[in-house]
Amino acid sequence: MAKQKRKLTAAEKAEKKRRRKEFMSIFVNGKQKRVKRPPTIDGMDVDEFIRRNADPIWLHQNEMWDYNVDDEEDRTDSDNVNNGTT
Repeated sequence: MAKQKRKLTAAEKAEKKRRRKEFMSIFVNGKQKRVKRPPTIDGMDVDEFIRRNADPIWLHQNEMWDYNVDDEEDRTDSDNVNNGTT
């Protein structure tokens, strides 16, 4: 008969939960590696969060020109479609 596994203590469970939250497992060359999880805000990537929630003034103040330009181009394209011009 095989030896039974012992239950984890409360401290061990808390440590396991903390590690799972902080790290994730990936496979590299057929071996499992533990790496830090990428930072997220409300479950989405930081860049995606900024794209969805930042206003043009904040983007300009923080020198994020790439995100600001995309919004302006989208507005211009939609204006041209509504006016019937191309």
